[in-house]
Amino acid sequence: MKIGIVLYPTFGGSGVVATELGKALARKGHQIHFITYSQPVRLGRFQENIFYHEVAVSDYPLFEFQPYETTLASKIVDVVKYERLDLLHVHYAIPHASAAYMAQKILAEEGHNVPFVTTLHGTDITLIGKDPSFVPVVQFCINASNAVTAVSESLKADTHAHFRIQKNIQVVPNFIQTEEELPTPNPSLRQAYADPLEPILCHISNFRKVKRVEDVIRIFHQVNQKIPSKLLLVGDGPDRYACEQLCRTLGLCDRIIFLGKLRETRQVLELADVFILPSESESFGLAALEALAVGVPVISSNTGGIPEVNLEGFSGFLSEVGDIEGMATNALRLLEPSERLKFRKQALEQAKSFSIERIVPQYEQIYHNLIST
Repeated sequence: MKIGIVLYPTFGGSGVVATELGKALARKGHQIHFITYSQPVRLGRFQENIFYHEVAVSDYPLFEFQPYETTLASKIVDVVKYERLDLLHVHYAIPHASAAYMAQKILAEEGHNVPFVTTLHGTDITLIGKDPSFVPVVQFCINASNAVTAVSESLKADTHAHFRIQKNIQVVPNFIQTEEELPTPNPSLRQAYADPLEPILCHISNFRKVKRVEDVIRIFHQVNQKIPSKLLLVGDGPDRYACEQLCRTLGLCDRIIFLGKLRETRQVLELADVFILPSESESFGLAALEALAVGVPVISSNTGGIPEVNLEGFSGFLSEVGDIEGMATNALRLLEPSERLKFRKQALEQAKSFSIERIVPQYEQIYHNLIST
C-alpha cells in the first residue's frame, strides 16, 4: 500500500507514535509518505520505502496568522495525486482531520477516491477539543473520517463524553519495540550518573503543569531520605524553572540531573531502577510504556489510560493524583532487593502486550478494509 501519514513532527507522543508506525510499515514493504512542516524528530536515518514531503507555509502580508491548515490540505492533494496514494492516516484531530477532509473533497472532484483514518491521541480531545470554539469542527471531522481509532479505552470514553460521535471508534493502543530479555545497562555510562549502589529514578515529559514534575521531585526527596539515590529528568518546558528552584530549596542539586530534551531516551531508561509518572491526566502514558519495555517498573497516578498500561502490583504501582507519600512508599518497595528482579521481569512482560508485532497488523487491517470497500 501507499500510505500518507500526516502528523506533528515534534517530541510529543502523537508524533513519536506516528513516525514509528510509518517506519514499521515501511519495513513491511509499504510505501510511506510523511506530510508535515518539518522532518519528524524520530524519523532518523535514511530508510527504504520512506518519503518526506514538507509543508511550506509562505509569509503573506495579508495574513496575521499563516494559513497552515489550507496549505496542508493543498499539499495533501498534491502528494495523493502525484504519488498515487491509496489512503491517508492523520494523527491528532486538529487540524489534520479537517485538512484531510478538505483534501478528500477536492480530490473527489478530480476523480480520486482516497479514504482517511483519524487517530485520536489525547489533548486533541481532552484539552483543545473541549474549547467551545473547536467543538463543531472536531466533532464534524471525527464523524467525517472513514475510520477512527483512539489509543486507549479511556480516550474513547472521553471522546464520546465530549462530542456527539456517530462513528465507531476502534481502540488501537500505542506500541513499542520490545526485546525478549532484559537489557544490560552500560556500566560506564551508569557510573557517570550514580555510584554503583545508588538507585536511579527517572522521569520523562514536556514539563507542563499536567505532568506534575514538581511531584516527581518531592517523591524523589522522600525516597532519597531513606535510600541515597539519583534522579534523571529528561525533557524541557514551562515548568522547568520551577523544578530547578524546588531542587535548590530542597537541597537536591547534587542528586538531580536535568538532561534536557533527547531524541532517543532508551539508553537513559536502561540506567533507571524506577520510572515516575504522576501526571494529572494521560490518555495513554507512552513514556511509561517505553520504561516498561526496558524492564523499568513504573510508579504512576491512576488517571486516564495509565492503568491500561501500568498494571497495579505487576508492572508497578498506581496511586491517586497528588499522593506523593503513597508514590514514595511504592517506589521504596520497588527498590527492595527482594522485589527488584521480579518487577523488572514483570515490567518487560507487560510491555510485550503492546509489542509492535501485535499492534501494527491492527492498523494494516483497518487500511485493507477501507481500500477494499
